[in-house]
Amino acid sequence: MAIEGPLRELGLHDVFQLLDLSRKTGVLRITSELRDNEGKVYFNAGHVVFASVRSNPHAIGTMLVRSGRITEDEFHRARARQVESAGAQRLGAIMVDLGFITPRELERQLRLQVEAVVYELLAWREGTFSFSEQRAEELDCETTVRLSTESLLMEAARRMDEWSVIGDYIPSLDAIPTLATTETGGGAPVALRPDEWELLSVVDGERDLRAVAAALGASEFDVAKLVAHLVKAGILAIQERPRMLRDSAAAAAAHVQRACAELRHGALEDALDEARLAIAADPGAAPARLVAARVLLRLGRAQDALEELRRAAQFAPDEVETQAELGFAAVRLGYLAEGTAAWRRCLDARPPGELAADVLDALDAAERLHDVLERRAGATDEALAHV
Repeated sequence: MAIEGPLRELGLHDVFQLLDLSRKTGVLRITSELRDNEGKVYFNAGHVVFASVRSNPHAIGTMLVRSGRITEDEFHRARARQVESAGAQRLGAIMVDLGFITPRELERQLRLQVEAVVYELLAWREGTFSFSEQRAEELDCETTVRLSTESLLMEAARRMDEWSVIGDYIPSLDAIPTLATTETGGGAPVALRPDEWELLSVVDGERDLRAVAAALGASEFDVAKLVAHLVKAGILAIQERPRMLRDSAAAAAAHVQRACAELRHGALEDALDEARLAIAADPGAAPARLVAARVLLRLGRAQDALEELRRAAQFAPDEVETQAELGFAAVRLGYLAEGTAAWRRCLDARPPGELAADVLDALDAAERLHDVLERRAGATDEALAHV
């Protein structure tokens, strides 16, 4: 069975689902000329058993050294043993045989290695893919792990949603976490978990989030989520450079443009992905949250859309379209007072004629509905008094 095509026509999520449902065994290759990069995902009976990407191979030995699980000397000793065996032994198996790590730790690192690559590849939206079917014994990869494809896809989708929240505190993975000063810190004592202490031990004011994740041997997503929590608690602060801020704003604007284009073509999931990337690049970009909300409404996710509009309004309280959309989303979900307040803020900012007319009509209808509801509530109270 051969499957190939451009990612714009069939996304990797759909390809993964197809290979999972048909229980296929073989290698999926993903190539991106724009990124000058290539990734491979190995499947065995529909399960993911290995993954690699050319630009960041996530070598198991390097991951173990960076995470402090083995020393540089132990790594070189294991490599020398592998060379002596002419590559007949896997590096991970050699390190277990030498007692440098336990089989459980090896499996954990292999899982992290595969998951990190898969989540990175699932974020690609351009390029091509091809799948070549093979027998299980022909797969040239480490197959000690066996990951549920469905679970990987669910986690990838969850991470994309969570990035919108993380993005409120972290502009990008290029951001550098630092210990908060007395001016930026909360000052109150905080009980930290072991994983939080471990993270703080590698925060040096020089490593960006990618380097912190590598030092911990953890995924970039998990580290970003933990850092966001500590920033919110006032324990960490984010160091930003002017160049980084300009680059983030430019990247966000480019993603917003692509999101709008995908939305016009009806590609809602692609539009939402682009909007999420824009938010991750620049959490304060109200247009990114506005377009994300519009996509979410089209997808039937009204409550999620309202949350995005609330955040957008916090960043840009005078932006007329944001206030107008916030009003419509709030009223749609029954938050009449919040909706009418947003419409009034929109009118105070003097929106253009057509939008102003729509908001005035909506506000008039909402006020009449409010009057009717008040009368009905009064009538109900009166009726109950005579029971």
